[in-house]
Amino acid sequence: MERVLSKYENQITIFADYLEEFPDTDELVWILGKQHLLKTEKSKLLSDISARLWFTYRRKFSPIGGTGPSSDAGWGCMLRCGQMMLAQALICRHLGRDWNWEKQKEQPKEYQRILQCFLDRKDCCYSIHQMAQMGVGEGKSIGEWFGPNTVAQVLKKLALFDEWNSLAVYVSMDNTVVIEDIKKMCRTLSLSADTPAERPLESLTASNQSKGPSACCTAWKPLLLIVPLRLGINQINPVYVDAFKECFKMPQSLGALGGKPNNAYYFIGFLGDELIFLDPHTTQTFVDTEENGTVDDQTFHCLQPPQRMNILNLDPSVALKCSDSAVFTTDSMSPQEILKENLRMFELVQKHPSHWPPFVPPAKPEVTTTGADSTSK
Repeated sequence: MERVLSKYENQITIFADYLEEFPDTDELVWILGKQHLLKTEKSKLLSDISARLWFTYRRKFSPIGGTGPSSDAGWGCMLRCGQMMLAQALICRHLGRDWNWEKQKEQPKEYQRILQCFLDRKDCCYSIHQMAQMGVGEGKSIGEWFGPNTVAQVLKKLALFDEWNSLAVYVSMDNTVVIEDIKKMCRTLSLSADTPAERPLESLTASNQSKGPSACCTAWKPLLLIVPLRLGINQINPVYVDAFKECFKMPQSLGALGGKPNNAYYFIGFLGDELIFLDPHTTQTFVDTEENGTVDDQTFHCLQPPQRMNILNLDPSVALKCSDSAVFTTDSMSPQEILKENLRMFELVQKHPSHWPPFVPPAKPEVTTTGADSTSK
């Protein structure tokens, strides 16, 4: 009994600090591209939120780098938010946005494999160990707090070692998304195009096809688009509020990273002028794979109503996320139409700006961080 209480003690204490439950209102709630009528669909809404993977501070994992910290409490909140965002991208890729999680119910093998990508071990491709060590190359010491852009750059590098998901991670610069560069990143050669994520798109013309062997065809990697933004100087400019909220209505939305200085949250939706977020600021004990190869996932889902904050209290430094390379390659709707509201916050251009350095798609480096070689297995 003592062991069971210890396992859940951190969840119990943090839940006492949650804001009041959702109000009784006729307003719509938007969660990562899906809408819920709060008055009649509250249980469905809470189920949708609890299905998101929830990564928090952990303690008692193996020391990072062999001699570093064995807990990320106090410094790893933005890394945990980055994990939550990426996990949502992988859930959408392998299980679909409509997939739902139920407590103590057997889950698809893909779900378990996704969860194991984020365990706090050096041999897991998106672990706190890998992220912290990759951050050294971005000028961040192990144990130092990350900002949204640093997390984006780290995930872009780590994705190069993840052959299972084969993500193309595009991080915009200077508030500009370049469609030409995204197509260069997503386009790849494949001997088979059976999977939906790699199906060649009819919108491509012969001139855009690779000049490789005739047996190969042009396929497309799934896209993770990250747009770091600054929506004000010391606080968010009200002119961006409606455009920011529109991001959570997009079917491709993966939410946003942000919060307050040195206090990161994963924003997944909104109700009125309140943002809905998952909070990583509670410390739970390290969870590892069990003898049967699965992970006990009870502490990886938030089972209580999420926290909310007024959008004007948001720090102006944020990073928007969305997925699906089809946004930039299908003929059914142009990227400008899909992202029209968001274009108040950033620019979308077809061609690579001539005054920028040439765009070179990122490639897997020869030298890796500790354990990174295991991420491709």
